[in-house]
Amino acid sequence: MRLLVTRPEPDGERTAAALRAMGHEVMLAPLLQIEPVADAELGSGPWAAILLTSANGARAVAVHRRRAELIALPVFAVGDSSAEAARAAGFADVTSASGDGRDLVRRAGARFVGSIRPLLYLAGEDRARDLAGELGAFGLAVHTAVIYRAVAATVLPPAARAALFAGGLDGVVHFSRRSVENFLTCSVELLDRALAPTHYCLSGRAAEPLQAAGASRIQVASRPDEASLLALVTPRA
Repeated sequence: MRLLVTRPEPDGERTAAALRAMGHEVMLAPLLQIEPVADAELGSGPWAAILLTSANGARAVAVHRRRAELIALPVFAVGDSSAEAARAAGFADVTSASGDGRDLVRRAGARFVGSIRPLLYLAGEDRARDLAGELGAFGLAVHTAVIYRAVAATVLPPAARAALFAGGLDGVVHFSRRSVENFLTCSVELLDRALAPTHYCLSGRAAEPLQAAGASRIQVASRPDEASLLALVTPRA
């Protein structure tokens, strides 16, 4: 199949490589650019552990002035990709919840219930859930530090726009609700053509803007991870 991947770099290229290995033709259109917040205020600590809901949080640690202090802490990551990124950033004690935000809350809540030290959540500027509030139900304090932000592209790459206009794509692969929203914004002048391919979405929440826009061919991963999303895309015979 001919696919468009809207995931930000560097993860987008990794996803594209996996899809190409399955026999697909892949075009990249990263509609968000991830930027670390180098001067992010973290608070004074000490913390019991770090929480990560994205690999981007781990990558942002690499350029933070308190990196040495941070990588000495244990990490609870939402999934295997974010756990892998944490290890690559220098963290040694990393636990993956192997799921979504609910799994992370459950695992971290069970591990740290009764802790007098707060947890440090290295978060993005835009967040889908109130992690601190949910962990509060376990009696845990969470300090949320915005350590990265996603900057939206204002236009589709010319090649992606041309492929959509010509009907040259079989599917579009989406990893976040914000990427979906920006895809729709950037393709507003050719919306009918942009909605025509099959849209493969990481979660039901990511798929909602497409449903509202009138897309009729939407598939949602059984779990919010890359492997489940790619499993939706049938290899070319």
